[in-house]
Amino acid sequence: MSNFADLGLPEKILTALNAIHFNTPTPIQQQSIPVALQGHDILGSAQTGTGKTAAFAIPMIVHLLENPLSCALVLLPTRELAQQVISAARSMLEKDSGIVSALLIGGDSMFKQLQQLKRNPRLIVGTPGRINDHLLRRSLVLNKTDFLVLDETDRMLDMGFIHDIKRILKLLPARRQTLFFSATMPPEIETLANSMLTKPE
Repeated sequence: MSNFADLGLPEKILTALNAIHFNTPTPIQQQSIPVALQGHDILGSAQTGTGKTAAFAIPMIVHLLENPLSCALVLLPTRELAQQVISAARSMLEKDSGIVSALLIGGDSMFKQLQQLKRNPRLIVGTPGRINDHLLRRSLVLNKTDFLVLDETDRMLDMGFIHDIKRILKLLPARRQTLFFSATMPPEIETLANSMLTKPE
């Protein structure tokens, strides 16, 4: 596949990708995007710098555009990665998409995050610890979140986020699409993936 148009993406997404000079999909994007667009769960092993963000952000945005009542959650190990991902996702959204996003990360102003949540965002990007803080405050509800992404999951486990992740999973709808990425696949990652994914590609 030489360009994103070959992946069967909606015109709105293609326009946004052209505007940010996304022309040729990387191997992880070629493999992941068509499968995710079909609604399958994904278990992906990919290093940072392979184009992984667009591999999950593009199908996630298509899902939100096509399902106006749906919400999406992206979990990442660090605030820096979360900032990069939300910036990339926002660049792929046309101004008139109507999809509001929120960045929920540790070390950032709680007041600012509460203001973001009052706007009823449909795309939440954050770190597991801060997502849990908002769930405990009941400032965040995940009952409509039917699209979940875990990126750099091995790093999240290394940083001790396993219990936070499990608490978040309990509050998500059982029927959802999950994209799970990890640079390495040790036994504990495989166990977690098996508990979360349904017939993953």
